[in-house]
Order: sequence, then C-alpha cells, then structure tokens
Amino acid sequence: MILITGATGNIGRELVRELDEKHADFRILVRDLARSADLPERAERAVGDLGDPATLAPAFHRTDKLFLLTPGIGTEHTANAVAAAVAAGVEHIVHLSSFNVLGDPMPAMGRWHHQREQIVRDSGVPATFLRPGGFMSNAFDWVPTLRAGGYVIDPIGPGRYALIDPADIAAVAALVLTEDGHDGKDYTPTGDELMTVAEQVRILAKATGLDIEIREAATPAQAVQARFPHGAPPALAEAITEGFTLMRADTVGFRTDTVERLLGRRPRTFADWCARNADTFQRLTTT
Repeated sequence: MILITGATGNIGRELVRELDEKHADFRILVRDLARSADLPERAERAVGDLGDPATLAPAFHRTDKLFLLTPGIGTEHTANAVAAAVAAGVEHIVHLSSFNVLGDPMPAMGRWHHQREQIVRDSGVPATFLRPGGFMSNAFDWVPTLRAGGYVIDPIGPGRYALIDPADIAAVAALVLTEDGHDGKDYTPTGDELMTVAEQVRILAKATGLDIEIREAATPAQAVQARFPHGAPPALAEAITEGFTLMRADTVGFRTDTVERLLGRRPRTFADWCARNADTFQRLTTT
C-alpha cells in the first residue's frame, strides 16, 4: 500500500492519476474529504493532519511506501510523518525536496529542505529524494495582478530557469513508487526549456488570448508581494528575496536530463502546460 500526502495539490493530484492508471494500491491522506471528491474513487481515503500526530496511525496502517510532501518552511510535519512511518514499518519513503539543496552556498530555501531530508535519513527508512526545479504551476501566482491590472511582476529579469510541469514530477514519483531499484537515489527533475519570466508570459498570453503587460519588480518587497499578496512571514520573505537575487544572476540556467532518462520521453513544455490550463486562467482573471 502506498500512502500519498499532499494528494489534493498540484503534484499530488497528478500523482493520484498516475497511480490510478497503473492500478496501484494507494491511499490518500486528507484533512478534508470534500477536497478529494474529484479524485478517483478507488483511492482509499484517510482523514488526518500531519500537524497532529495523534491522527496519523490509521492512515499509515498497512503502508509499505510513503510519498512525502510537506508544506511551508518548517520541519514539524516532516518529523511527524516520518515518526508515523517508522512506527508503521514503512519500507520506502519518496520525499519531495528541492533543487535548492544543491546550492553552494546553500540558500535559505535549500536549508529548510535539507533539514527535512536529514530527518528522513536519520529515520533509517530507505528513501529516494526528488529535487525538482521551479514548477510551471507557479504561474498561478500571477493571477492576482492579472485580475487587478493585466500585468505580471517580473522579479528576475535576464535570469533563466527550466521550470517543470507538476505532471512530470508526478510521473517520476509514480515510477519510483512502483518500481524497484530507486532506494538511496537522488533525482533532480527539471524541464527542458531555459526561459526568462518574460518569455513565459508571452507563451501564456498566446495560449490564453490575454493581453499581459510585463513589469519589472521595482523593489524586492514588490516581488514578494506579487507572489504573496496577503503577506509572507519575514523568514520566508527573506528567503524569496534571496532566491530571486540568485535567479536574476543566473542567465544560463540549470537543467537536467532526469525526466528523459527515467521516463523515456522529453519533459512537457510550458506551452503544453499553458494550453491545458488556459481555461482556468481565463476564468480566474475575469471573475
């Protein structure tokens, strides 16, 4: 039995579909059953909260493998999930981390993920670490400014990066969860296109038919606010500012062939992702 955390998020929903297509036995951990109503019926549901260890034992019962995705910037949820996995005798953890752990020096975003990875390692449970780059779905962060004034704040200017479709992360995770030979491995899946934010915006505009203006961030605070309109904790705001500074300086970009090596195909393109999500952007920006 495979237990999926984060099943109602961008990666989790795609992973559930992948496992369903593979006819795998899996269970999803949710805090609210209503949020899983549109997921496959054959997926077992377990109600629990990674922030409340007392709720986790039923979800981990008879679990052999765990896909571990924890939100935020802390380590509490990771520690709770790993403790429950150890108690239940889980034999393999596939942990979603970040390519930021590879930074030298390691940025703040990487340090948080590194701490989580260390919790998994210290458990003694065999593990595989997935360290993807930036997600294509982060483009949804542009919705508030698109709705307010038809523009996107660009925080990185000439910086380039190979953003990845969450569906490709899910496909890699499904492979690792259902095939042998991945224990102790670290994988860094990225997309195949090294693009600036401006190039991404132009692709989105073409796919959606929206007229989108690109505005360079005037200040670090404006860049953070564009991503978190309702504010971000100071530590997170500082980490985001640091990340944008590093991305602006990287005009070459970082990418890997991990998706192609593992899946036998090229990663999905940003144009593919925009086409699949065009209706959602149009709805979110006009209502």
